[in-house]
Amino acid sequence: MTRSISIITEGFPGEAALDIAVSRALLSQVGAATVGETFRLHVPGRVVAFGKHDTLTAGYGDAVAAARLAGFSPEERLAGGRAAVFHELTLSFSWTIPETNPTGGVQARFEQITDLIVRSFARMGIDSIVGEIPGEYCPGRFSVHHRGRIKLMGVGQRLSRDAVHVGGVIVVGGSALMNEALAPVYAALGLMFDPAATGSLQDVDPAITIERTQRAVLAELEQVAETEQGRLDEETMALARDQAPHHIADRPRPPAPPG
Repeated sequence: MTRSISIITEGFPGEAALDIAVSRALLSQVGAATVGETFRLHVPGRVVAFGKHDTLTAGYGDAVAAARLAGFSPEERLAGGRAAVFHELTLSFSWTIPETNPTGGVQARFEQITDLIVRSFARMGIDSIVGEIPGEYCPGRFSVHHRGRIKLMGVGQRLSRDAVHVGGVIVVGGSALMNEALAPVYAALGLMFDPAATGSLQDVDPAITIERTQRAVLAELEQVAETEQGRLDEETMALARDQAPHHIADRPRPPAPPG
């Protein structure tokens, strides 16, 4: 059977929690085989997306407050890792893939997405390498950077029983804006962070745009499978709206049980 991927470009930059919950809804639907494989690529709003490890850190409350003070919506994302930043000069991607053995292909999926991103950047004349660089935000060995100096893309995975979510951020511009949120957030979390490691495609080539980057990524995706334009249907949006409150970082929480 020919592999087919539905491309979704809809985003909700003014509703950060809903934007994240859409990915959660798609993960559920793809796992249930009511929706096929999807690749969502869109422009988000200003968000600090916290990972599970952040929520267990002593300074988490202060980090959430610092994000909001910097003008970013603090949210809790699907994939793991440490805090990452999204804004209007970034691209958020989420690749939702049906998978009968999610734990068996974690590294292969990381390698596939990083290879796709590296090739996408090469289409625009940007040379990039996979690997962690010292002091980067949300550090990981599958980050994509430029010449060991600045991080351009970060990625994580979330597994369910029958599907996987591979999601992350491509930084097209606005690296200084990212650091306005990252510096106080990482200080509150007590994590090492070097603002000089934060970068963007426009730091390498100021002529690169969001639209050009989108075209490059989708052109490379067409080398992986047949693609078609998709949309978020009413069932997906209903699921997402139901789950959205659970992704708000400073939501009211029930008191801990006594004892």
